[in-house]
Amino acid sequence: MSRKILNFELDLDFILIAITSHLRDYRLCYHINKELNSDFRKISDYCLDLFAGNEPLQFSQYFYKIEASETEFYIICNKSMAGYLIPEMGEVNYFMLVKNHFDQEDLDNTLFRLKHIKDIEAVKQVNPKAIKSNENLLF
Repeated sequence: MSRKILNFELDLDFILIAITSHLRDYRLCYHINKELNSDFRKISDYCLDLFAGNEPLQFSQYFYKIEASETEFYIICNKSMAGYLIPEMGEVNYFMLVKNHFDQEDLDNTLFRLKHIKDIEAVKQVNPKAIKSNENLLF
């Protein structure tokens, strides 16, 4: 009997920005909305079911969409009551995911403006392919 091996690659076609801040999620989004002229709004929690039989982990998340370009932005808390979304990046409080069209100039401008929010301690673009638990970011 012959064996067939299935190889697949995760679709990590998004930009990932790590944000470190002591602010609560709603306060962070308030400051980001002011600085970026955006409109992040709370949506239902992101549920991650890692282990069968256990309660899924729930992470607070916010959403904003630029209608003209259909660019979607998500801000997701890295920590829930029971664990981390990305455990190997436990020092990061939030992740901003940018899906669809977003060019390098817009990304650089966004990073620059996020760094100027006084209550944000650190902002860094992260390569999703370099993260061990990157499958947790697929939704």
